[in-house]
Amino acid sequence: MGGKGTKEYEESLRALQIELVKLQADLIRTEARVLVIVEGRDAAGKDGTIKRLTEHMSPRDTRVFAPSKPSDAETKQWYFQRFTPHLPSGGEFVIFNRSWYNRAGVERVMGFATEDEVESFFRTVDDFERLQVRDGLHLRKYYLDIDRDEQKERLEERQNDPLKKWKNSPIDASASKKWDVYTKARDDMFRRTSFKEAPWRVVKADQKKPARLAMLADLIGSFDYKDKDESVLKRNRMLVFPWSKKIHARLAK
Repeated sequence: MGGKGTKEYEESLRALQIELVKLQADLIRTEARVLVIVEGRDAAGKDGTIKRLTEHMSPRDTRVFAPSKPSDAETKQWYFQRFTPHLPSGGEFVIFNRSWYNRAGVERVMGFATEDEVESFFRTVDDFERLQVRDGLHLRKYYLDIDRDEQKERLEERQNDPLKKWKNSPIDASASKKWDVYTKARDDMFRRTSFKEAPWRVVKADQKKPARLAMLADLIGSFDYKDKDESVLKRNRMLVFPWSKKIHARLAK
């Protein structure tokens, strides 16, 4: 998929979005519940990927939840409590643009959570997710990864783009400085929260357009639905692959 021209990219994207519409029609018909968790490095392209994912899906049956800083009341609740109201009902397709994994990433790195709170999260999250999967939830977890130089370039572009000012935050300023700490937190998260019922899938997103196509193809291809066109779902295992200890060296350092 690398090096696609604009026309070829748009044609491939349209074909995948048509498959998404077909998939969603089947999910609505069967009243399935879908949750797609999208995590990743700062500036890895989460927003753009989610935009293409939801662009032609049913607004009534599709929701995107992007958690903000917890309120004072929420900090006193069970950690997962503020996420549960946003879980999908029958026939709904929900995307979490960041999720409860904030605790294993930015909250841990920036000191917004104590080590005891982080450890409690790790002891709980697998059971929490397994419970949902056993109850019929279709759970998919994706992590968009980019290398250090690419992140630095994108964050600098964001600073200079008046249309992207809303994306800038104090957290961005620390992303590059704390690269190694984020890497360690990411690796720990993969190691402790990737399991059979809900494995992590890594998206190598240094090239935005090929990465988007590869992730959409992988996501759609993970479902069975009526009139599925396998010829459109061209997997690229160099760009999207399940995390494992064996392929750990392929991750951005």
